[in-house]
Amino acid sequence: MSSHVRRALTVGAAALAALGLATPAALATPDHTVKITVMASSDIHGNALNWDYFKDAEYDDSAHNDIGLAKISTLVKGIRADRGADHTLLFDSGDTLQGTPLDYYYAKVEPITESREIHPMAKAMNAIGYDAVTLGNHEFNYGLPLLATWIKQMKAPVLGANAVSATTGQPAYQPFIIKTMNVKGDKPIKVGVLGLTNPGVAIWDKANVEGELKFLDLVATAKKWVPVIRDQGADVVLVTAHAGDSGLSSYGSDLPVENAAALVAEEVPGIDAVLFGHAHNEVPQRFVVNKATGKQVLLTEPSKWGQRLSVVDFTLTKQRGQWSVTTKSSTTLNANTVAEDPTIVTLMKPQHDATVGYVNQVIAQSKEELSAAESPYKDTAILDYIQKVQTDLVSKAIAGTPEASLPVLSIAAPFSRTAVFPAGPVSVRDMAGLYVYDNTLLGVTMTGAQIKDFLEYSARYFAQVAPGAPVDVATLTNAGGTPDYNYDQLSGVTYDIDISKPVGQRIAGLSYQGQPVAADQRFVVAINNYRQSGGGGFPHVTTAPVVYNAQVEIRQALIEYATASGTIDPATFAEANWKLVREGVPVF
Repeated sequence: MSSHVRRALTVGAAALAALGLATPAALATPDHTVKITVMASSDIHGNALNWDYFKDAEYDDSAHNDIGLAKISTLVKGIRADRGADHTLLFDSGDTLQGTPLDYYYAKVEPITESREIHPMAKAMNAIGYDAVTLGNHEFNYGLPLLATWIKQMKAPVLGANAVSATTGQPAYQPFIIKTMNVKGDKPIKVGVLGLTNPGVAIWDKANVEGELKFLDLVATAKKWVPVIRDQGADVVLVTAHAGDSGLSSYGSDLPVENAAALVAEEVPGIDAVLFGHAHNEVPQRFVVNKATGKQVLLTEPSKWGQRLSVVDFTLTKQRGQWSVTTKSSTTLNANTVAEDPTIVTLMKPQHDATVGYVNQVIAQSKEELSAAESPYKDTAILDYIQKVQTDLVSKAIAGTPEASLPVLSIAAPFSRTAVFPAGPVSVRDMAGLYVYDNTLLGVTMTGAQIKDFLEYSARYFAQVAPGAPVDVATLTNAGGTPDYNYDQLSGVTYDIDISKPVGQRIAGLSYQGQPVAADQRFVVAINNYRQSGGGGFPHVTTAPVVYNAQVEIRQALIEYATASGTIDPATFAEANWKLVREGVPVF
């Protein structure tokens, strides 16, 4: 067992032994009812301030949302002032350590594992005063050592009951806490909180967790721990779950259900509320009925990035010497209604400034402006740049191997329609705006038949449009709710996508160097770890033999490639190798 997992197990065991940290709490009213308020954030994704590092400007979107922990801090202070700080608790449901250049900088450029600097997300959350936070799947993106360092830096317990040691089966992180809220002149109220992370970590961060951690079913884990929490005297039991409430998974049935928050509420007796995340939705209040008890369980999700704060109010009544929840309700507060907390802004300034300096470094000159605006429905040069870098990296890596003679293809998806390389200076920020995820690069071998299947699956992204019918780009893409990042384009072969045909019959003229691709022809395909590990449910890739996996981060590879050449010239990499057609007639 690695030392960091061993340390985590030790920390988890010690924390279990020290449950019941006392905090002051509410005052009892004469009729023996007490009101307490629980606040919850989730999916902060490295947003400490209301800032868009890719635009180098204050964050804004079409709905005029604001983001960041500095805004959350103001909302939290408002609730604490309104309800009384001793009446309140604050939790987070995960995905904290990845998502912005701020997170990237302190994981990769000046990693906290080496610098001994406090991670900006730990610094902000400590200052705001979280009572506990739960592990999201993105907490594992930068490896277990960085996660272990961040956990040590956090003042709040970091929970993840269903993440267990792959060797011992014991919890690798603290499963739960019990907060004791003192009631003046009466029996204290104990609030138990169980933290559950997402089983998809086993796929999405396989390289970081395989052989170290296993991720168990959320429902089964809650059935194990909720009775323990009740036995330790909890009057209120909450679950903080990094899992959506749809009951569905983005992967196959090999792993436990991904979005199991409502299933936990329905199937595990003894839970009062589930504070959930992962799906990035705003769910102010939802009730589901527990199948065993018939009682209603409250669920709430506070959107993403610090745009909302969930606020849950409980009324507890003392009956036969025991506190029990008699009413509960929740809502979400919008971060755009308040100013940033100047304390958090000041606290973040040195690390924020370092990140801004990093992302604005010029790394190359572009011969012309390259835009991703049309990349979801046209072969664009800016995505070809990603393909070129991936193809070159994998080609060099397999030189001298048995696969060296195979053609190298590459896949890329239109992650951002707003990405642009300006004519002239191109910065780290421009490159990061094109490749917004921290994916790593792999090479796998696939046959011509498998590649055809893969492309047919990808082409589900387009709506079916009859020959001669008007084409509206606003409704052409994202068919069936397929996101842009699940539309893969393939370089190295030529093909047409016939959008007049039904799904599964759209790929035409698939060729390599002018010759039709044979079903048994073998290729090496450059692919990112999200796709290769099952993200998006594409066929064949999870079982395809891996011939290259050096854990090279694609965004960093793009930055290093541009820095080395100093020039981005589409004449050296742009190649229109696919197009949309109807009955052979190009759409554009």
